Amino acid sequence: MAATDARMQGGDDRPKVSLLYNQAFRQIVYQALTLLLIGGVIYFAWTNAAQNLARANMTSGFGFLNSRAGFDVAQSLIAYSSDSTYFRALQVGLLNTLVIGFFGIITATIVGLLVGIGRLSHNWLISRLSTVYVEIFRNIPPLLVIFFWYLGVLALLPAIRTIFQHAKDNPGAVFFVSNRGIYMPAPVFGEGFGIVAASLVAGIAAAVLYTIWANRRQLATGKRPPVLWVNMALVILLPVVVFTLLGAPLSFDYPVPGSFNMSGGMVIGPEFLALYLALSLYTASFIAEIVRAGIRGVAKGQTEAAYALGLRSGPTTRLVVLPQALRIIIPPLTSQYLNLIKNSSLAVAVGYADLVAVGGTILNQSGKAVEIIAIWMAVYVTISLLTSLFMNWFNAKMALVER
Repeated sequence: MAATDARMQGGDDRPKVSLLYNQAFRQIVYQALTLLLIGGVIYFAWTNAAQNLARANMTSGFGFLNSRAGFDVAQSLIAYSSDSTYFRALQVGLLNTLVIGFFGIITATIVGLLVGIGRLSHNWLISRLSTVYVEIFRNIPPLLVIFFWYLGVLALLPAIRTIFQHAKDNPGAVFFVSNRGIYMPAPVFGEGFGIVAASLVAGIAAAVLYTIWANRRQLATGKRPPVLWVNMALVILLPVVVFTLLGAPLSFDYPVPGSFNMSGGMVIGPEFLALYLALSLYTASFIAEIVRAGIRGVAKGQTEAAYALGLRSGPTTRLVVLPQALRIIIPPLTSQYLNLIKNSSLAVAVGYADLVAVGGTILNQSGKAVEIIAIWMAVYVTISLLTSLFMNWFNAKMALVER
């Protein structure tokens, strides 16, 4: 009776649990101790390296990044010359690494998806060709695949002198393929093009919001508003209208054959192409197996039910099987994306100016080995963590939610 009165008066006679037995408190303590341990190890390693450098009369620190680089970079997405700083050179290398990772992930995902579905095809030829593709690329080191494309394929393209003759025979040609790269027109953005780009971004955002609204509308009423045509109008028609109203603020600089090389336009070098094709196709073979395993993980009854409703093989795979298989595919897919980004450091083998190649040149000139390695580690860890965060968010969005 007394205990009941105490509870009615707001009291609580439950025994107090010690913090040592509180799971949430222990997790916080363990994480704090782990961070302190890691911080201590990093501090010890850094101070030890600084002391060793001091004994050798070598200075440490990142002040050298403001020094003149004194070397050229063949592929640069931003303005750069030999008079630029080491820091600017590292920015060029970082952008080149991000470009390889971005386009490589997109291509590897598309090829891996197609090959993974192809391995399960009822067509004997498609199934066997997909199997051969996977077995070949999965069992070859990525460095060898890079050399295959660089020395065995791209080096055998027509010489630049042949391109000159082709240009004379075809005065209207604007694309040229040679063993020095692919030459194509370079876009020249005029005043007001930023507004066009902003309209494109706004159109994409509006299309996403409209799609979310259409999905909710369908769940509420059972009727789905038109999505495809509205999204096409927002993403394509809106920027085109803005582009036209602003007087088409875009022109092109076309490549022109010179005395010894092409002038004008833009060129995609063989180094980039070799690395891009090698990493994309190599990673796609692993993604294909992940896709195949994900599809196999979907209950066979789902396919049979779709066939019973009259769906054909293609719509069944696209609308029934793949959406369920994504929940199995996404977690291991993240590892392959990270592997592709890290394997881009092999670019030094073919002379592509990625972060590692540019950093290696700076290391040889300045002797700042500890600092350059620290920059490499920090950049790759940051890129990997950001990629993992995005994929974890996407995986959470695709997960089943129990209601």
